[in-house]
Amino acid sequence: MAEKQEEPSNTQNGEPDNAEEGEEKKKKKLKREDLPPFEIVTGERLPAIFFKFQFRNVEYSSGRNKTFLCYVLETQGKESVTSRGYLEDEHAAAHAEMAFFNTILPKCESSLRYNITWYVSSSPCVTCADRITETLKKNKNLRLTIMVGRLFMWEEPEMQAALKKMKLAGCKLRIMKPQDFEYVWQNFVEQEEGEEAKAFVPWEDIQENFQYYEEKLAEILH
Repeated sequence: MAEKQEEPSNTQNGEPDNAEEGEEKKKKKLKREDLPPFEIVTGERLPAIFFKFQFRNVEYSSGRNKTFLCYVLETQGKESVTSRGYLEDEHAAAHAEMAFFNTILPKCESSLRYNITWYVSSSPCVTCADRITETLKKNKNLRLTIMVGRLFMWEEPEMQAALKKMKLAGCKLRIMKPQDFEYVWQNFVEQEEGEEAKAFVPWEDIQENFQYYEEKLAEILH
């Protein structure tokens, strides 16, 4: 199933090829370096070029060193309120999963119920998985479903143990099916203004790669 990974072009990574745009990006990058370690990019919809590269469910994720997390948060009380958006790692010290609980849902009110669904480019690291486990154990009124495009370092015993702990704490961890990628495309990806929304075009091997990761996850969580 493994596919040959070519070095991504600047365009694939969302980097501008235009020299003028490149200079502007350099200025922004310099500013970002002064930001605190948990500065996170947030928004309602992510650029299509990021989705196509970062969410692709390849086996060898060359160049994909960010985490993109799209969320649907339903808060149930006297009235139900639903919010959605996405988080993106801004630089290496920040993890989108941590940022969700630090900024989007820093506190769970005991009188409310929370149903959360994440659509994430890859499964969490050990540290984030442990944070998720702790949060679920502490807040019995919180339900979390995580749909992931790829499994991160799934062959490592420590990583497998962390994912099992998440499951025992009540987290529903699933591999994204082609229909889930299409849902993210329709609900979380920017469409060109003034144009009809473009249909989701599945990439080669999307179904085969889904089945590969689904089998690996089943082996880990059995």
